[in-house]
Amino acid sequence: QLVESGGGLVQAGDSLRLSCAASGRTFTNYAVGWFRQAPGKEREFVAAISWNGGTKYYADSVKGRFPISRDNAKNTVYLQMNSLKPDDTAVYYCAADRAPYTSARAMRVANNADWGQGTQVTVSS
Repeated sequence: QLVESGGGLVQAGDSLRLSCAASGRTFTNYAVGWFRQAPGKEREFVAAISWNGGTKYYADSVKGRFPISRDNAKNTVYLQMNSLKPDDTAVYYCAADRAPYTSARAMRVANNADWGQGTQVTVSS
């Protein structure tokens, strides 16, 4: 139902834009979050956006570098990744809440969400 795209292999300092598109469900009225999982590590929260885009929430590690946005007309959420570092290397997943009108802050844990299959981001030094 959710498909991530935009990952790839880049060098430190480069940028990438990830997209999360929904099929079979709508993003309108639902909060969406991005998460990542590096090899040997647990999945961690990256960023989230409220159902109407009014509020956004970020992990400290990406604050100021990875703005999140949404285009409800296109049923797509974006993660613009700037000033990439080798530590950002991970599989990136998007998750859309199953309950409407939840906050961006609540998406930090995404206990009741649909998930995509992930897209690999690799940052070389």
